[in-house]
Amino acid sequence: MHAQSLRQLIAKPEILVAPGGYDALSAVLIEQAQFDAMYLSGASIAYTRFGRPDIGLVSMNEVADVISQIRERTELPLIVDADTGFGNAINVQRTVRLFERCGASAIQIEDQQMPKRCGHLKGKTLVSKDDMVGKIQSAIDARMNEQTMIVARTDAIAVEGFDSAIERAVAYYQAGADMLFIEAPESHQQMLAMNELFSGKIPLLANMVEGGSTPIESATYLKNMGYSLVLFPGALVRAHAFMAQEFLSSLKQSGNTKPFQSKMLNLTQLNELLGTDDILANGRKYQGR
Repeated sequence: MHAQSLRQLIAKPEILVAPGGYDALSAVLIEQAQFDAMYLSGASIAYTRFGRPDIGLVSMNEVADVISQIRERTELPLIVDADTGFGNAINVQRTVRLFERCGASAIQIEDQQMPKRCGHLKGKTLVSKDDMVGKIQSAIDARMNEQTMIVARTDAIAVEGFDSAIERAVAYYQAGADMLFIEAPESHQQMLAMNELFSGKIPLLANMVEGGSTPIESATYLKNMGYSLVLFPGALVRAHAFMAQEFLSSLKQSGNTKPFQSKMLNLTQLNELLGTDDILANGRKYQGR
C-alpha cells in the first residue's frame, strides 16, 4: 500500500515534501512531524553509520538493512537512494528486488559510474546514456509491484553540461522511468527549462542541498516551477550534527548537561516518542498468569 500511496501523493497538485532520513529513529521523527513521505539518503547513511562522506562507500545490503529497520517502525512511503544500482543492469535487478522486499516504495538509480559520489561534489563520471537506459529497463522488468516507482537520476549537468543532461533525461523518460531527477541544476533558468520541457509528461524531483550547486527554494516556489516532489536529503543530519557540536561544547565547558536541558528531551519525553508504554503494555498480555 505504501507504494500506491506514494504515487497518489505525487499525482496531487500539491508538491510532496520528503525529508531525508537514515535510520528508524529519523523515520519516526519525520512521521511524527506529519510529513507524508521520507527519503532514505545514501549520503546520510554514510555520514551517520560510518562517519564518512558520500563517495560510494555504502553497499546494497547496508541500505537494505536500513530499509528493513525503518519498515519495522512505520508504513510511511519511502523513496530509497539506490546509487548506481550497485553495478550493471543485472545488479540493478537484484537491488530492485531486494529493496522492494525490504519495503521501498520508490527506488532511485543514477547514471554515475561506480564508485559514485555526492551529486554536488566535483569529479563525477558517468556511464553511457545507453547503459543507463538499459538499467532503467532492467529495473522496470525486475520490480514485483508495478506501483513501485523507478526514479531515474542524471548527474550530467556537472559533467557534460545542461543540454546533455536534458538529452539523457528525455531518453530515461522514454525508457519508462516513473520520475526524473535531474541533479544539481545551477540556476533558476535551468530549473524552469526542465520543468517546461517535461510538464504533463513525467513528474520531476527537486533536490535541495544546503551549500550545493542548486538554489535553495521553498516547497511552494518549487511547486509553482512545476516540481512534484522536493527532497531535503541531508538537512536532518546536518541539523543533528550542528546541535551535537553545540551540546558537546556545552558539556565540555560546564561539566554537566544543565545548560542544555531546555534543548533536550528528558527520559520521559524520549520514551513517549519511542512508544515505550505501548510496547510494555503489549508485552504484559503475554506474561504468565
